[in-house]
Amino acid sequence: MADSTPPLATQQDRPVYVIGGGPGGLSVAAALRARGVRAVVLEKSERVGASWRGHYDRLRLHTTRRLSALPGLPIPRSFGRWVTRDNVIRYLEKYAEYHRLDVVTGVEVTGLERAPDGTGWLLHATGGRQLTGSAVVIATGYNHTPRLPDWPGRDTYSGELLHAGDYRNPAPYAGKDVLVVGVGNTGAEIAVDLVEGGAARVRLAVRTAPHIVRRSTAGWPAQRTGILCRRLPVALVDRLSKPLARISVPDLAPQGLPRPDTGLYSRVNEGAIPVQDVGLIHAVRTGRVEPVAAVESFDDGKVTLADGSRIAPEVVIAATGYSRALHPLVGDLGVLDHRGHPTAHGPRTPRQAPGLYFTGFTNPISGMLRELSLDAEKIAKAISKST
Repeated sequence: MADSTPPLATQQDRPVYVIGGGPGGLSVAAALRARGVRAVVLEKSERVGASWRGHYDRLRLHTTRRLSALPGLPIPRSFGRWVTRDNVIRYLEKYAEYHRLDVVTGVEVTGLERAPDGTGWLLHATGGRQLTGSAVVIATGYNHTPRLPDWPGRDTYSGELLHAGDYRNPAPYAGKDVLVVGVGNTGAEIAVDLVEGGAARVRLAVRTAPHIVRRSTAGWPAQRTGILCRRLPVALVDRLSKPLARISVPDLAPQGLPRPDTGLYSRVNEGAIPVQDVGLIHAVRTGRVEPVAAVESFDDGKVTLADGSRIAPEVVIAATGYSRALHPLVGDLGVLDHRGHPTAHGPRTPRQAPGLYFTGFTNPISGMLRELSLDAEKIAKAISKST
């Protein structure tokens, strides 16, 4: 793995530049290399897998080891069925080494424009670098920049307020009253982690009731169901999922977490992946995690909820998601929609920006790493055909 400044490519030898050294970028680079296309991965941090290194300690993949491997290298069986965060990092490091990928660390791409000769792309990077590539793949990640809501009175809150991206483990919060905001997979798992780690009280602020699924039922992982459902009509999956949810997930409405009134797959298409149960159901049923209304504001050291009640937690952990943060890089190219998401994804390239590809900016029900692998092969095929 290189850690030096990449040389300027000549007109005859322009590499494909892959921006981002996470699983998406590494898998594309490996797939390109397998097709004989030179690819250079540009990673702004000092090591690959930077986003994974920042996740909380107890994180495990919610997808199986077999269905989470990147192209060309299985995840070791010794890592178990549900791979830990640390083992994901080890795998990514081994992946770059195994495929002999050209990874340049400590380089952040700050701008992107068409090359002066009209073919390829000119990248502006830190240190005044200007790099010319035949194509560019942007793989900077779904979880790029922490998003913290601008709640009224937030700056006056006297307790500790942090984003879930800054949470590592429950040790600093033992014996404390903690409010977790957001009931996606991250918020649900952090709430359980806090309970198991000795927090005195854990409340979970819920704006929209989530769909909860068992991670595995009788050995059958939820991911496989997601793969089977991926190509089915949305209305059909919505209809089939309701009776299955009633059988597999108890009614938590008496504890303040009612069943959602929208279809499971409809919510997925809106960007809300079901919460995989890694202890939340038990924690809610036993009263160890207390669902409460959504946060509306902060006032006089307290938190005002949507139902008008006021609580005074010592710590607020906001599991409120991330932004893709693509506007600074490609916002002037007309390739983003109103949400800041790419208008083209995978092997498709925007009409107004040929040779520009995006991967990893969706959150599929069939598993992020699996879809990154499929995208990598498709992107590599499309690029090899065009060069």
